[in-house]
Order: sequence, then C-alpha cells, then structure tokens
Amino acid sequence: MQNFNYHSHTYRCGHADLDMEDEEYVKEYIKMGFKKVAFTDHCPEKNRIDVRKNMRMDYDRRIEYLNSIKFLKEKYKTKIELETGYEVEYLPGEEENLRELKLETDKLILGQHFIYDDNKNLKIFGGATIFLDKELIRYAEYLEKAMEYHIPNIIAHPDIFMLNSAKFGEIEEKITHKICKAVEKYNVPLEINLNKIYALKYYKNIDLDRLTKEERQKAFRKAKYPCREFWNIVKDYNIKVLYGIDAHHRGQILRWNELVEYGKEALGEEIISKLNFVKNEENI
Repeated sequence: MQNFNYHSHTYRCGHADLDMEDEEYVKEYIKMGFKKVAFTDHCPEKNRIDVRKNMRMDYDRRIEYLNSIKFLKEKYKTKIELETGYEVEYLPGEEENLRELKLETDKLILGQHFIYDDNKNLKIFGGATIFLDKELIRYAEYLEKAMEYHIPNIIAHPDIFMLNSAKFGEIEEKITHKICKAVEKYNVPLEINLNKIYALKYYKNIDLDRLTKEERQKAFRKAKYPCREFWNIVKDYNIKVLYGIDAHHRGQILRWNELVEYGKEALGEEIISKLNFVKNEENI
C-alpha cells in the first residue's frame, strides 16, 4: 500500500474543515502509517485571477502557512517526513509567479481547475458550464505548457475535464492521448484522485458497501473521476501513477485504505494491474 500522499489541504483555502489545525492532519497521517506527506494547499495568487470566495488562501497568508508546516516538519521529524507545497493552476502570463511559488516550496502539484476562454475569462470545471471542444483541448495544452516550463512535480486529477463532458467520446480520447504524450515526454506522474469517491460515500451518503459491484461501478461513473476510460489509455503509456487523497476534512485520511480499494474497483483490476505505480522509495 502506498505510504505517502502529496495532495493535502488546510483550513486556509476556505473550503476545508475550518477548525482542523495542520497538526491534526499530521497526527492522522502518522496514525495511518504514512512515511511522507506534502501539504499542497490551493495556491495564493500574486495577481488575483480566481476571484471566487473560499477557494484559496490569500497571498499574504503563505508565509504563515509555510512556517507552520516547517515547524511541524521539525517537531515530527522522527515519525514522518513533511514537505511544503501548493496546488497550482497554469495560466499564460503567470509563469514567473508560479516559479516563485516553486522556489519557496518543496513540491507543486498541478490541479488545473480552469482555463481561459477566447476572451480571457475563466472557465471553471464543474457545474453546468458548457465547454467547447477547443476549450477542452486547451486544458490539455495548459498541462503541456506547465510541464514545458517545469512547473509541476505531479499532475493532480488529470481527468477533471470529465466534469464537463457528458461521455467519454472522440474529443475526450484525443485530449487523453495529448496529455499522456506530454506526461511521458516530461516524466511527470499522474494522480488517481480519490476525493470524488470520498464525497460520493460521505457527502452524498451512498453506502457503497451495500451496493452490488455493478451498482458501485455506475455510482463511480457518476462521480466523473477517476475516469475508467481515461486510465485505460494511460496504462498503455510509460507513465508513473500514484494515488492522491486530496485531503480537506477530518477523518478523511483515516479512510485511506478504504478509498484506495474503492479507487481500484472504480478502474478495474485489468487497468490497475497495468499501471506503473510509483514505488514508495522513489523521489518525486
């Protein structure tokens, strides 16, 4: 079982548990036997572009955030290895600001929650927003550009574009191959994100254990990602893969083993067995 996690948030983003301190996350990770963890909260923006409330920390909070993780890194150094980081989005023109964030942290993960449309307005994945085919392709192009600039250490939930696709069709297949070719070129691992599965069971209150395997598969598909068709293509490339819990809430980490098993079931053994999972001792 994977004993590290590089996708973990804090109360500073505004949509995680507001009363859960950083140290509580660390204690949960230690209890579950994790050996290495990166805190990668939603990045502050030097130039405020994403103006939604409760989506990311303010820029002037980043020093306090980094100092908190560094303090815990020293305090728990005999029990767990901790790293600082951010979950970032790439946008054209923001390369230098992203490089600054990378220089002050140990790890950046790219969670591309939005793109620009032709008029430089943000189009955000999720909800009822309609994405044109060229805009879905732009998502893959942004991932490729970010890797070209050597910004991310990991690509988080690369199949997030499925939130705005009714089905996995020709354009989705094209996007997936484009992402895979870039990832293979730049040797950046892809994350199988478990947060939607967590939300399915604990927010939508679907008792997955009581469903048949076929019923669970249907439920997993409604969650949109991890997307079975996406990962079925990934398995045919020379790409490193890892799980990400995308922790936001108290008790989420303690359900790690359960969520990984559901993730395996969502994709199917025929896909899981052919993916190139990162070894625990590998350095990312």
